[in-house]
Amino acid sequence: MSIINSIRSQLSPIHPEGYPFVGGFALVSLILLWLWPPLGWLAVVATLWCVYFFRDPQRVTPRREGILVAPADGTVSRVVETVPPLELGLGERPLTRISIFMSVFNCHVNRSPLAGRIERIAYRKGAFVSADLDKASDSNERNMFVIATPGGTRIGVIQIAGLVARRIVPFVRESEIVAAGQRIGMIRFGSRVDVFLPPGVQALVGEGQTAIAGETVIADLKAAEPGRAFSVG
Repeated sequence: MSIINSIRSQLSPIHPEGYPFVGGFALVSLILLWLWPPLGWLAVVATLWCVYFFRDPQRVTPRREGILVAPADGTVSRVVETVPPLELGLGERPLTRISIFMSVFNCHVNRSPLAGRIERIAYRKGAFVSADLDKASDSNERNMFVIATPGGTRIGVIQIAGLVARRIVPFVRESEIVAAGQRIGMIRFGSRVDVFLPPGVQALVGEGQTAIAGETVIADLKAAEPGRAFSVG
């Protein structure tokens, strides 16, 4: 029973956005298995990967006012000071930006970093350069959120399409109230999510660190500690 329970703990439901893709892959697999089995088995492997890609696992989100959690699974690729996009309306001075890169093997369901109201949503068409490049923040297709807390703190969250991604799917609308860790959207097939912190707020993650959406604490609005240093070992 312990082995069965262990296997079950590793399985996650498929997000409904993935049903058409999984169904399409499965149908092609059946056809190829009938026409040419060697190629059909490769298609079966691709179908299993598609199921894995569209997984939507449950997450345990820490609950405390002021905590910001990671909006995406993946690797923290950048922690830099830069001016946020004009569409966010967060001003023209540099803010700390945390970028999390999602490979095709990461879960691609994105979550709200904190509790608040979706104050603004702005979409911009763009290119599809590799999302791990810094210029992707300016060049790529992206969907932008401003989330405001009851106390007036505002943060920016940007879904950035990657080299393979061709569709950003938001799950929320303007004026909607969201909880920390709540699902707010998905990007299909390799991408990135940026978070712009409020002025004076320090990042609590470092470049190269692995982030888990809805669980990893990336910043604390109430913390007075200085920025952290990191080492690789």
